[in-house]
Amino acid sequence: MPAAVPTILVTGGAGFIGSHVCDALLAQGHAVRCLDNLATGKLGNIEHLQGAKNFTFVQGDIREARDVEQALVGVDAVVHLAALGSVPRSIAFPLDSEAANLGGFLNVLEAARHAGLKRIVYASSSSVYGDSPALPKREGQEGNPLSPYAVTKMMDEVYAGLYHRLFGIETIGLRFFNIFGERQDPEGAYAAAIPKFIRALLKHEAPVVHGDGHQTRDFTYVGNAVQAVQLALEAPKACAGEVFNIAYGDSCDLLDLIGKLQSRLARIDPAIAGVGVEHAPPRAGDVRASLADVSKAKEQLGYAPRFSLDEGLERAVPWYAEHWR
Repeated sequence: MPAAVPTILVTGGAGFIGSHVCDALLAQGHAVRCLDNLATGKLGNIEHLQGAKNFTFVQGDIREARDVEQALVGVDAVVHLAALGSVPRSIAFPLDSEAANLGGFLNVLEAARHAGLKRIVYASSSSVYGDSPALPKREGQEGNPLSPYAVTKMMDEVYAGLYHRLFGIETIGLRFFNIFGERQDPEGAYAAAIPKFIRALLKHEAPVVHGDGHQTRDFTYVGNAVQAVQLALEAPKACAGEVFNIAYGDSCDLLDLIGKLQSRLARIDPAIAGVGVEHAPPRAGDVRASLADVSKAKEQLGYAPRFSLDEGLERAVPWYAEHWR
């Protein structure tokens, strides 16, 4: 008898990062069950997978314990990516962030505990570093959180560590730093910077920058995040209960980023090179500077990020130009 194909549950699998993870795990030979309530995820992100061998989509909500319990039946491991992102949204609607990001994760942990599941790889966030002025950001040097979103991600890490110590669940947290790439939604008030800037430039509108534009971010192409997820699923048990920075390990300020986007988009539409920038007041909860130390992930997970910011933009910008013009 051939060996059974391992089944991985990907929560938030119809989202931006989640859909890329589904692609990679299927290509690796896993069976993938995608759980998503489609609040921020999109069926369009996984339409190419519908009907594919070893792929199943389940519409359900991590805030509903029963949905999570049913989705976990027959699963070998979980990649937990479902969440309500965005610092500004969490400030506007803290209870929504609490319910999805913390309550939802607790449902996953509890369902895994009762199902006897061992490995959970989950998404944390660079926001847990909060007001810490230290650069680069290193695990164990967190500051005070600056938003409800950051609080929920910090508490996710605390609960993951607790469930590892109490129940032996092999939880591995990945602190993602400003992930970008194809399929990231540029629409809505809470869109991430890169797709939002691209959409504005394609419409010949000035990208809106909050503050002076010299705040820095460690922008990380989604291919690097996917690699980290795959490595964490296969990591040795010694990594259980740990969290790891996942980034490229370089920083860029927002004005330089816009320049990089303009130079690439101007190849398609030369008029974009002349679009200006609009400055707005700084946003509450925003971190001023972000740069990751990824040495722990390299040493313990074997993480080796393949895509720099420029290499990621070379892949992502043409996709946006094709899909959002």
